[in-house]
Amino acid sequence: MNARARMLEGAMPWCFVAGILVIWEATCRLFSIPTFLLPSPSDVAASIAKWSGPILENAGFTLLSTLIGFALAVAAGLIIGVAIGSSRLIYRGLFPVLVAFNSVPKVAVVPVFVIWFGAGTIPAVLTAFMVSFFPIAVNMATGLATVEPELLDVLRALGATRRDILAKVGMPRSMPYFFASLKVAITLAFVGTIISETVASRHGIGFLMMSATSNFDTPLVFGGLAVTSVMGVVLYALFALIERRTTFWSQRDGGLLSAT
Repeated sequence: MNARARMLEGAMPWCFVAGILVIWEATCRLFSIPTFLLPSPSDVAASIAKWSGPILENAGFTLLSTLIGFALAVAAGLIIGVAIGSSRLIYRGLFPVLVAFNSVPKVAVVPVFVIWFGAGTIPAVLTAFMVSFFPIAVNMATGLATVEPELLDVLRALGATRRDILAKVGMPRSMPYFFASLKVAITLAFVGTIISETVASRHGIGFLMMSATSNFDTPLVFGGLAVTSVMGVVLYALFALIERRTTFWSQRDGGLLSAT
């Protein structure tokens, strides 16, 4: 890929975002849409500037709760994913339980967390954990389970133990799956935190948005959404960068995307 193509590829996301904002602004002004129904991007930007202090303060609470819940999900997902992916017995026994766990509506669980731990940070952390745990565990298990049987036979013939195969082949081969799950899970963790904060919390972007909704301050609601989106994109990009640095061996320039 030449320098011009790389520059064009880097500019494309900004061009799409700018185009969406221009169309959004023009639509609101052309059809005179009331601000409390759909604020224009300029109204949202003005609201963010006006309430920058409370937005930053509450964004800090949301980010902290999300990162704690996400860190717990990564630790638990790695352990359970490795256990499921490396043992057929554990897979058959535990995987249906994980599916049932993931099928539970997270909104319905938040009031239970509030009863147990009270309104605040702990329910938000637990909700973020519940939402982001499943994709990490499943992707790790998938990465381990997709190691070629022929490769395993060769390694066993060479005297490799089960632990050697897991540490030197299974785990490295699972890293692309693992980082793919992290990029999905971090965005889901924000969803879980916001859900909990809107139900029962005195801090966070979710609480700020609910307070703004009760006052019909729709630009502030959109401002909260925008700030949450920015935090999600930044963390997604961070994990994508770490993925490129650590699993560069699994990435190739060819493929479907390179043909366009």
